[in-house]
Amino acid sequence: MKQSITMPVLSDTMETGRLVRWNKQPGEAVKKGEAIAEVETDKAILDVEAFADGFLAGPLAPVDTDIPVRQVIGYLVDEAEKGQAATPPSPGLGEPASIPSPAPAVSSTPSTPIMSSPSPVAVPPTQPSTALEKAATVAPPSTPLPTGVQASPYARALARDLGVNIASVAPGPDGTIHAAQVLAAALTAPEADLRQGPPYTLERPSTLRAAVARNMAATVQTPTFQISAQLPVEPLHAVAKKAGVTLTLAMTRACALTVAEDPWFNHVWTAKGVAKRERVDVGIAVDTGDGLVTPVLRDAARRPLAELAEDWRILLGKVKKGRLSPEDYQGASFYLSNLGIFPVVSHFNAIVPLGASAILAIAATDAQGKADFTLSCDHRVIFGADAARFLAALAKRLGQADSSLA
Repeated sequence: MKQSITMPVLSDTMETGRLVRWNKQPGEAVKKGEAIAEVETDKAILDVEAFADGFLAGPLAPVDTDIPVRQVIGYLVDEAEKGQAATPPSPGLGEPASIPSPAPAVSSTPSTPIMSSPSPVAVPPTQPSTALEKAATVAPPSTPLPTGVQASPYARALARDLGVNIASVAPGPDGTIHAAQVLAAALTAPEADLRQGPPYTLERPSTLRAAVARNMAATVQTPTFQISAQLPVEPLHAVAKKAGVTLTLAMTRACALTVAEDPWFNHVWTAKGVAKRERVDVGIAVDTGDGLVTPVLRDAARRPLAELAEDWRILLGKVKKGRLSPEDYQGASFYLSNLGIFPVVSHFNAIVPLGASAILAIAATDAQGKADFTLSCDHRVIFGADAARFLAALAKRLGQADSSLA
């Protein structure tokens, strides 16, 4: 029996996954639960595990390819098959399938179709009967495309009709520009025309960087405001040093206790109403060198600092290895971004992520032992006076930092 191995759905927001490597080759035996491939999601590299005992069979999807979720990337069979190709690319996964040339003529005598390949081959009609068919058979214009990018004839015709520069359209997961990408480009704000500037090349962003871009663009509709204050940091620094934890972790604990006292900072606006969360989960921004991740410390207001420190150690280890799972970085109700390690940063604003109503941005400590704290808030949930009271309560807690934070 031949069973399909598909690109798994590893998070609610995952649309594609990048195949990093195959751990097995066609014909090799695999055990149920064994990692047969590695997939890079928007935040981490995760294993694709075999769902049964058997043998890996091709064709396998090529590595370093963005593949839509639930699309077939390989097969699992009961018996090893002989003479298999290692990893032949299949249409839609690697290089785009070439468009077949029209047949000289189509016989009017019906015949039984013969399946000679797993890839469907469309026979173009002799007389296009609809506007869609006519557009699909128009010869593609000579608009130059970036190296390695192709566009379907219909996508080219549609771009011409809509006045969209086909060269500026981002291709789909299979590396080809289809009608969906042209329509999306037509509905979005126009991008800058780079042709009049210096020469440039296009580079495909990492899945992490692309995910950050999507998430930040999705926050544009959130009505936000910022409020800042100079708060003392040295007392908390002393407590953190005594407890053997980082200042960021101690700050997370202080923020969580303050949020617990004012639950509006733990709520979030939804289309159905205000969602009131029952615990404070704090997402902490961490720089990976290639992007931004936000590991989440769960129930940070009720759990002791030592317990949070152990969780944080484990999360940072996963970040370094690129092995965060979705449950490690999703679902925070409050966010913290600390750039205090950069002495030149005296002030900055942070963007409120989806799923939260506030994020606190902390700059470097000055000569007086204070730092600039800027609170960005969703104005649908939090008002200016609420934010001012929150900063006042946090200032009091930081100025009197003691063992109560533990």
